[in-house]
Amino acid sequence: MNVVTSHRTVSAFTLAMINVAAVCSINFWPLLSAYGFSSLFFYLVIAVFFFLPVAFVSAELTTGWPDRGGVFTWVKEAFGHKWGFLAIWLQWVENVVWYPTILSFMAAALAYCFNPALANSKAYMVTVILSAFWGATLVNLRGMKTAGRISSFGVLSGTVLPGVIIIILGLAWVFSGRPIQIDLSLSSLIPTVDSPYQLSLIAGALFNFVGMEMSSAHAKDVLQPRKTYPKAILLSAAIIISLSALGTLMIALIIPQKEISIVAGGLEAIASLLRAYKLNWAVPILSFLVAIGALSSMSTWTAGPCKGLLIAAQSGEFPPVLHKVNKNDMPIAMMLMQAIIVTILSLMFLLMPDVSSSFWILLVLASQLYMVMYIILFLAAIVLRYKRKDVIRAYEVPFGNKGMWCISGLGLIGSLSALIVGFFPPAQIDSGNVIFYELFLVLGLLITSAIPFVILKFKKPSWNIP
Repeated sequence: MNVVTSHRTVSAFTLAMINVAAVCSINFWPLLSAYGFSSLFFYLVIAVFFFLPVAFVSAELTTGWPDRGGVFTWVKEAFGHKWGFLAIWLQWVENVVWYPTILSFMAAALAYCFNPALANSKAYMVTVILSAFWGATLVNLRGMKTAGRISSFGVLSGTVLPGVIIIILGLAWVFSGRPIQIDLSLSSLIPTVDSPYQLSLIAGALFNFVGMEMSSAHAKDVLQPRKTYPKAILLSAAIIISLSALGTLMIALIIPQKEISIVAGGLEAIASLLRAYKLNWAVPILSFLVAIGALSSMSTWTAGPCKGLLIAAQSGEFPPVLHKVNKNDMPIAMMLMQAIIVTILSLMFLLMPDVSSSFWILLVLASQLYMVMYIILFLAAIVLRYKRKDVIRAYEVPFGNKGMWCISGLGLIGSLSALIVGFFPPAQIDSGNVIFYELFLVLGLLITSAIPFVILKFKKPSWNIP
């Protein structure tokens, strides 16, 4: 096989940082901090029933199909091109729904630099969201080398550094004998759950662990992909789980549960810690770094799913106008279409009761769409073990086919559970009219999932032009 190495510029470390930037975000830590000490129990459940299965399955499938990988190829190989198209469509469209939520967190972080009250201003949020997203789109059009550098810098300075600061200052807070807000007894580690509403925050928190498979869209840019991918996935998984679990616990220790904001909770933790240590001057600086981390996370997702959808487009699933790439091999037509849709969707912030409710309902819809995609993905991974056993995988889920059944089975249970729990609005958030909340999610799932089949119904032969 002839391998074009001149375009391969992404190392294991850079790929790991792309994964961390795409998956790990401080803005999700407040969701599980509401569960106090038992948040560690929920992180263990999420890791076993979702995050680790996604990481292991993604590593196998990516190293089996390294040059034209991604969920479109994997699912198409297992179930045919219609289901492959649905899978990559869901991966792309859930991001379109998610972009306003991560950008709202970035806008809140910027507000903390000069006027925290702006974090609750709808007009401010919409203005910052649109400016940042269009800016990230233009930057990503410059190519993966530029985008990879931005991801590495952004995740180190805007996610890892602030996360480590939260953890270190939080531990110092505890060991210095300052008052803590939760019970740290062993009995409080196991949660008491009386209704599904108490678990509803997990549907949003689970979104902190999606996306490990997304980096496969950059496979043709990765140096020695069969060796690089397993290393990058293991490194990024260790960083993501450690930072998220410890960071969440520190927020729960320091901030009273009633005062935790779903949008700005991570920022409040940083501000409270710094002020307690007489470091008020550092609050704007750390807030700015967190904003960079959020922008980096969003920027990482701006190109990845579009490149995956481009594979489907070039296979004839979209009109030729959406096949176009620029001189940097970036899907310019797809990315511009995406920016226009995000612009329209961001106006949701003007319709909901407040910023937190807008943040939540979009986050849940994005999470549910992604869970449907993961259900298809885990089923495809099992089928491919039998249907395409001839394909050499540099990495394989351990213990043969039984191991794949076990790992994918855990992922299926976790994904399906998260999908169902998402329909129960949490008591911590004013979700507005309950009927609107449920209809928005149900119709959002049904209509969005039906779109690929509608597109295929009206598909024309001219769309197959390379």
